[in-house]
Amino acid sequence: MVDPLLFWLATLVYGVVLVYLAYLGYKKTKSCSDYLLAGRNIHPLILGFSYGATFISTSAIVGFGGVAARLGMGIIWLTMLNISVGVLVAFIVYGKPTRRIGQRLGALTFPDLLGKVYKSNFMQYGTGLMILVGMPLYSSAVLIGGSRFLETTLSVPYAWAAIGLTLVTAAYVVTGGLRAVMYTDALQGAIMIFGMSLIMILTFVALGGVTSSFEALTDMSSLVPEGLASAGMTGWTSFPELGSNIWYVMVTTIIMGVGIGVLAQPQLAVRFMTVKDGRALNRAVPLGALFILITTGVTYTMGPLTNLYFYREIGEISINHPDVAGNVDKIVPLFINTVMPEWLVVIFALVLLAAAMSTMSSLFHVMGSAAGHDLWVHMRRSKIWPEGLRGSDEDASKLRVNKIGTGVMILISLGLAFIMPGSIIARATAMFMGLCAAAFLPAYTMAVFSKRPSLIGAKASLVVGTVSWGLWTLFVHVAESEPLGLAKLLTGETAVLGFPYTVIDSLFIALPLSVAALLIGTWIERRREPVPAEA
Repeated sequence: MVDPLLFWLATLVYGVVLVYLAYLGYKKTKSCSDYLLAGRNIHPLILGFSYGATFISTSAIVGFGGVAARLGMGIIWLTMLNISVGVLVAFIVYGKPTRRIGQRLGALTFPDLLGKVYKSNFMQYGTGLMILVGMPLYSSAVLIGGSRFLETTLSVPYAWAAIGLTLVTAAYVVTGGLRAVMYTDALQGAIMIFGMSLIMILTFVALGGVTSSFEALTDMSSLVPEGLASAGMTGWTSFPELGSNIWYVMVTTIIMGVGIGVLAQPQLAVRFMTVKDGRALNRAVPLGALFILITTGVTYTMGPLTNLYFYREIGEISINHPDVAGNVDKIVPLFINTVMPEWLVVIFALVLLAAAMSTMSSLFHVMGSAAGHDLWVHMRRSKIWPEGLRGSDEDASKLRVNKIGTGVMILISLGLAFIMPGSIIARATAMFMGLCAAAFLPAYTMAVFSKRPSLIGAKASLVVGTVSWGLWTLFVHVAESEPLGLAKLLTGETAVLGFPYTVIDSLFIALPLSVAALLIGTWIERRREPVPAEA
C-alpha cells in the first residue's frame, strides 16, 4: 500500500501543471473551430504525444496487461501492429489526405468529414449515432481501469475513484475543448513514457535479469492451467497452438481486432486535422511510434512475467492469486503494488491517471462533438439560428451546445462504469475498435482516396458493417453472446454456431461484408450514372 501523503503530494504537483495547461487551452478556445479542432495549428510534438496518449490508455496497461499475464507474450505482436498500422499507415497513408480534405471542406469532426465528402446527412448522422452508441462502452472501460487502480493502491472506494476521475477530466474537456485535451495529453504522455520505462527496468531487477527471467518463465509451461492448455495455450513465452480456441482469440480479437480497428477510430482520425500541413504529420510519426513501443512493449512483457514473480513468492500464478480472484484487470495493479518501491508506485499511479485521463478526455470530446455538432446542431440549425442570429452569436451558441453535449455523454459513461462486469476492460476495447473498423473503415478509406466516392456504397458499407458486427456479436461470438444472453433467450443456445465460429471475432466477419457492400454499392451507383454523349 502506497503512502497516501506521498501520493497526494505528487498528485498535487501533477494537478497544478494540469490546471495550467488546461487553462492555456481554455484561453485559446474562442470559437467552435477552436473547441473541435484546436485551431488547426497544433505543434507536431504535442500531436505525437497526444496521439499516443489517446491511443494507449488504462485499457492497454491494466486490461491488456492482465490478458498478457493470462495468455502469454504472443500479445506482443499487437505492439508491432500498433506501430506499423496504428502509427505508420495511419499518419503517412491516411493522415495526410484526411488533413488536406478536412481543411478544404471545412470539416470539424470525423462524422462531419464523411458527411461533407459524400454530401450526405445520412453519413454524418449515422456516423455520429454510432459514436454515441458504441464509444461509451470504451470510455467507461478506460474509466474502470483507472478507478480500479486507485481502489487497489489507496483503498479509495471504487465509486469515489470513478466519480473523482470523471469530474477532473470533465472540467477541462468541457471548458477547453480539444486544445485543452491535447495540451494535457502531452504532459500525460511524457509521464507515461518515463514511468513505464522505469517499471520495465525494475521488473527485470526484481526477477534477476532479462535472460534468466525469460528462461525461468519458459520453464513454467507445465503450470499452464488445464483449461487454458486444453484450449491451445502452450506457455507464457510461446504462441498458442495454431487453430486452437486461444489462437483464434489472440489473433482475431486481440491482435487483429485492435490492430486494424485503430485506423477508423474517430478520436484518433480527428487529430490529423489539427495540424497546419503534412510536414507536421511527418514530424509527429517517430514520437508516436516510440511512445507505443515503450508503453505497450513494457505492458505486454511485464504481464506474463508477473506469473514468475507470484509463483516464486506464493506458489501460484497470477490469475490464481487470492487477491486477483480470477479478475485479470487486477493483476497489473497488484504486481506494481507488491513489487515496486513506494516512489515508483506513486509514479505508476500517475501513469495510470495520465493514461486514463488522456484517453477519457479525447473520448468525451468526440462523443460531445457528435452529440452537439453532428446531431443536435446539424439537425436543428434552422430552428436554433434564425435569420437574426449570425456570426459570433451563432458560433457562441454552437459552442455552448457542444459543451452541453459533452457533459451529457460524460454522465452516460460514468453510469456505465458502475454496471459493467469484471475483466471487461480489454474486451470492451476490442469490441469498440472492431465495431469502428467494420462500420467506418471502408467508407473512410474511400472518402480520403477516391476521386469519385460513392454515396450508395458508403451507406451500404456503414449499414452492413454495423448490422453484421452486431448480429455476430449477439449470436455467434461466445465471448459476448454468452454474457449478453440474447442468443440463449431466443434460441436456447449461447451461440447459434459451433467452433471455430464461436471464437472468431466479429470484425473478421463484418469487415469483409462491409467492404463487399461498399464495392457492390459503388458498382450499382456507377451503373446508374448517365453515359456521356459523344461529341
